[in-house]
Amino acid sequence: MSQQLPAILFLLPLFAAISMPVICLKHRHWCYPISMAILAAMTLVSILNLHNVIHYGEVRYVFSGWAAPFGIEWVADGLASIILVLLSSLGLLGVVFTGPTSPKALGGRIVHYYTLILLLISALTGIVFARDLFNLFVFLEVAAIASYALVGVAGGRALFAAFRYLILGTLGASLYLLGVSFLYAVTGTLNMADLADKLPLLLSSKAVVVGLVFMFIGLGIKMAVVPFHVWMPDAYANAPDSISPILASLVTKVALLAWVRIIYWVLNVTIVINDIPILLLVAVLGALAAVIGASLALAQRDIKMMFAYGGISHIGIILIGIGQGNQTGFVGGVFYLLNDAVMQAALFFLAGVAFCHYGIRTIDDIGRVGKQAPWVIGSLIVMALGMIGLPPTGGFFGKWYIILGALEANNYVSVAAVLLSTLLTLAYFVKVFEAIFHQTSIQSDVQFGEIPLSFKLTLGVTSAAIIILGLFSSPIVQLLLNHTLPPGL
Repeated sequence: MSQQLPAILFLLPLFAAISMPVICLKHRHWCYPISMAILAAMTLVSILNLHNVIHYGEVRYVFSGWAAPFGIEWVADGLASIILVLLSSLGLLGVVFTGPTSPKALGGRIVHYYTLILLLISALTGIVFARDLFNLFVFLEVAAIASYALVGVAGGRALFAAFRYLILGTLGASLYLLGVSFLYAVTGTLNMADLADKLPLLLSSKAVVVGLVFMFIGLGIKMAVVPFHVWMPDAYANAPDSISPILASLVTKVALLAWVRIIYWVLNVTIVINDIPILLLVAVLGALAAVIGASLALAQRDIKMMFAYGGISHIGIILIGIGQGNQTGFVGGVFYLLNDAVMQAALFFLAGVAFCHYGIRTIDDIGRVGKQAPWVIGSLIVMALGMIGLPPTGGFFGKWYIILGALEANNYVSVAAVLLSTLLTLAYFVKVFEAIFHQTSIQSDVQFGEIPLSFKLTLGVTSAAIIILGLFSSPIVQLLLNHTLPPGL
């Protein structure tokens, strides 16, 4: 049974997505409980899968009896299994949050909306497990198509943002597929493990170099790394408030995971450290993204735009850790990825609650609401501590390990980039709290009722998770050291 867990994790949301239009055609109110039940089951199965991998080793799932490299292979190793727990639990919270907001915002499109969410979760699961470059492309595109539709479902300005997302996303997919075709032409294989055996002998091939460049640019667009980030702020800011948390916390992070797989599992550690300066490029791009993203966030007044640019900055911090080429930096990067996924979900949950219940869209609006929004203000304090990187939050320990990895690699530019982005993050949250405390003396004439339970739950769980990740950082980091390191690192 344990060998079938990867397939079960993929099929649960996929079958639900396929069945949703039929089952809920006449009973739209069923969409919400069905989606919650499926993702709750997926969360439990992902925890069981992680337990199985930790105690008995990775699971290799082969489709139709054709063994790799000729057949399609999925691998549930420690890294994939940990990411799947994160993916399913944040997906579940995203659907819980969607409940009170979807009837007003979506109307008759509610069945399509939940179908697309489940399809997106299924495709992201396929990306996490895939060990075949072409199947990775297929799942990337399914996830992308679902994302385009989810961004544009609200209509209005969201349609323009979704169209730009579609154009740039299609460009990224085309470049990635072109790069895959170059590698296949040279090696005759698409399986990652098989490629890892063949590429060390083919590093002098121009086709290999060009193929890798195309693949990295394509995935760079998907994960919104600077300078390929222009689609992301508008897409996340104009998307329905119910979908922004899922997109911001999961889509770019899973694309980043695909990048990491190719760097460390396809090219392998020896090549990227000694032969090709890919890790230097990753660290440089990460430093640029960390500083530029935080600087652009500082210039924003719109809450969702500020959070979106902050997410770009934190993708850069993750890349800084991944690019150090040592265990400390790699584990710090993965640990910060886990924290940032939770923090991005929390921030966009907060933005959604602020608008849906209080009508808040800008920093100034938060101050005008004042003491009537205790859940928003309280959660914002915890999220700010995590984003800035102050103890006892997980954000502090993630940055700590990344800085230690950079010092171990004698990469002081990376250390400076992390510290500078931290100061810029502090600056834009100071701007937020300055507006809040400056305006609290102004009494609003509008009285707001109690926020829905689902809003309290999502804000409470994600805020608690930010602190819990910090309090239990030591065993989590040890788990990452034991089960997520690439071969040879």
